[in-house]
Amino acid sequence: MKTNSLFQKAIALTFLSVSFSVVNAQKVPYAPNQLQVVNAYKKASDLDSTLRNIPTNNEIIPFWKKDGSAFWYKKNLPNKNWEYIYVDLLSGQRKPAFDAVKLAESIEKTTGKKQSSARLQLSDLYFIDQNNIKVKVSNKWYGVNLNDYGLINATDTATFKYNAKRPLQQKRSRWEWNRSISKSPDGKNEIQIVGGNIVVKNLDSKVETTLSTDGSVEKPYGNFEWSPDGKNIIAYKIDPKETKKVYYVLSSVPGTTRGELKSREYAQPGDDFTTYQPYIFNVATKTVIKVDVEPTDFFGPQPLHWRNNSSRYYTYEKADRGHQRFRVIEVDVQTGKIRNVIDEKTKTFIYESRIYTRYLPKTNEILWSSEQDGWQHLYLVNEITKKQQLITRGNYVVRDIDSVDVVKRQVWFKASGMNPGEDPYFIHYYRIGFDGKGLINLTPEIGNHALTFSPDRKYYLDTYSQVNVAPITKLKLTASTKALQEIEHGDVQVFLNTGVKLPEVFVAKGRDGKTDIWGLVCLPSKIDSSKSYPVIEYIYAGPQDSFVPKNFLPFSEMQSMAELGFIVVQMDGMGTANRSKAFHDVCWQNLADAGFADRILWMKAMAAKYQNADLDKVGIYGTSAGGQNSTGALLFHPEFYKAAVSACGCHDNRIDKQWWNEQWMGYPVGPHYGEQSNITNAAKLQGNLFLIVGEADENVPPESTYRLADALIKANKDFDILSIPGMGHSDGGIYGRRRKRDFFVKHLLNAEPPNVNSVTQVK
Repeated sequence: MKTNSLFQKAIALTFLSVSFSVVNAQKVPYAPNQLQVVNAYKKASDLDSTLRNIPTNNEIIPFWKKDGSAFWYKKNLPNKNWEYIYVDLLSGQRKPAFDAVKLAESIEKTTGKKQSSARLQLSDLYFIDQNNIKVKVSNKWYGVNLNDYGLINATDTATFKYNAKRPLQQKRSRWEWNRSISKSPDGKNEIQIVGGNIVVKNLDSKVETTLSTDGSVEKPYGNFEWSPDGKNIIAYKIDPKETKKVYYVLSSVPGTTRGELKSREYAQPGDDFTTYQPYIFNVATKTVIKVDVEPTDFFGPQPLHWRNNSSRYYTYEKADRGHQRFRVIEVDVQTGKIRNVIDEKTKTFIYESRIYTRYLPKTNEILWSSEQDGWQHLYLVNEITKKQQLITRGNYVVRDIDSVDVVKRQVWFKASGMNPGEDPYFIHYYRIGFDGKGLINLTPEIGNHALTFSPDRKYYLDTYSQVNVAPITKLKLTASTKALQEIEHGDVQVFLNTGVKLPEVFVAKGRDGKTDIWGLVCLPSKIDSSKSYPVIEYIYAGPQDSFVPKNFLPFSEMQSMAELGFIVVQMDGMGTANRSKAFHDVCWQNLADAGFADRILWMKAMAAKYQNADLDKVGIYGTSAGGQNSTGALLFHPEFYKAAVSACGCHDNRIDKQWWNEQWMGYPVGPHYGEQSNITNAAKLQGNLFLIVGEADENVPPESTYRLADALIKANKDFDILSIPGMGHSDGGIYGRRRKRDFFVKHLLNAEPPNVNSVTQVK
């Protein structure tokens, strides 16, 4: 049955390919002459400028009064102007915050500095009430009475600061270690490290008590913390390992005649890590207990969480190197014995950066996120019994936590994929009880949502859009989710009036014939139905996220490139995040896959619908992981991809940063690292390749690109390379992006790009 199903899929794909070939044969390849190419560049540049001057207002940031009765926001206007809007919630009135002309005149008169009413240069603004504001101009505060617009020097510059964009619950980075706390809870004693050993000093008597003797300067104790009752100290015996360095040369520093050598610490996959072994020191008895657990050899010592009203038990988090085991470990201070409260293991990887933990000491519970059931969900864990209870459940992904209400026992969170028939990447906001009941959707409208709350969380602003649907911002009541008024409503027509085509969403099945792959298509504004156009894919297949835009996107580099005579596409293939665990696991020890099996099928399906697409001329470009991916397209799929531009690519995962590559490629470093390397496979190159690298890249070492160039040269392969002096991790900036377009025009359109070195341009 399964074999028959696969055979049917193969027949269907063959039919799709044949159908495309028949249709495409009826089209004449778009082949611009020199005049048309020059004009296309100019029109694309003019359209870019026009579109950049039309605001999208994809993001409305409210600045609230402390009592939550009103807020103001800055609204972008055409031609890079702006205005200030004031919303009074008590009256429901929305109006200009002030007379910008009068305020500009008053500021100019007082300061003597020119002010434009359409672009007020206010470094800060604060509403006392509707008629009185404070403004900060040129680092000086003024009070303004809006009845007469008189300015007075403000002596009290204290203002209410509230960041509406910041979630209440900040997700702690795994790279944040525990803070050493030297003073005891009663303030009478202090921990000191002397010769690498733990010494307790009584601050009254000055008496010093040495608690350890086996520490040294080379292998000291550190990262210490007191128990809540001050009787014990938890500290770590450290075995330091030096982080090796990478180097680069700044070739063109102004005022010098020699290159300047730079270096920085940079751990690569497989490098040794410093380890931390926990110990418990009893201050009164001067005894020491080694905690019955292996040393922490990944990240550093994590914060300690003490059981409610207890100084005997604490928990801490431990992620094993290799990313295949995550634990919340409970330690008995009296014995040093441990108990795993949470112990998650996987055959692939645990995505450390997406783990969420919130400790509830009063109830001895932990809120925890995991993909153990195949989707990223929230769990409530009892620290005493270790019992786990699902809070969220279903074929959707919890994307982030906004806040936790321990009184009402509710979680406020972001999720995607819960709404059937909708783009599974669209973010919506929800709240739910700890018991998994009472789910409320705060953002039911179709679209990708961004939410901000008032200081008292009584109200929220909800802005939502789609790539081809302009944003709408509504003020809503938190308790009922009822919309109180519409704050902003974007206009698509103003963009369409420029002649630009908005991106189109396209969905096709992936390699398994079942899973939807979502992407978008950018078409030339003036597409000729009788012509076929080369296809260019923008790729970034880094497994840390998904990358196809979801907000309103009337302008992008993809659209700008499309104006030159290309169909430019982007999609998220398997191996990227924000779908199921199985979808994500495709990347495990398999970064060279990059979702190409899904991408190629997607483009073949796209060409069946968009019959102007010429799949005999497919290009691809990307930066960083996308640089690795785009070169890999030519090496591993030369039958499909014909030209690639790769900027600052991590072409060998052994050269790139440890924390990112071991997360997906695993530890220890095995032969699969080399087998998937672009450098190892350089001799397989077919098609046309253009490499771009910044000589000062501190993210991906420049030698990653240079070693690829070396391998290509040794394999006698032709390629282009651009090294940009002084540039860091980048796609090449304005110059690199122009050269990228030139490359595709030359190799996919078989045309000559404009000669910027020529004094006389074709007109």
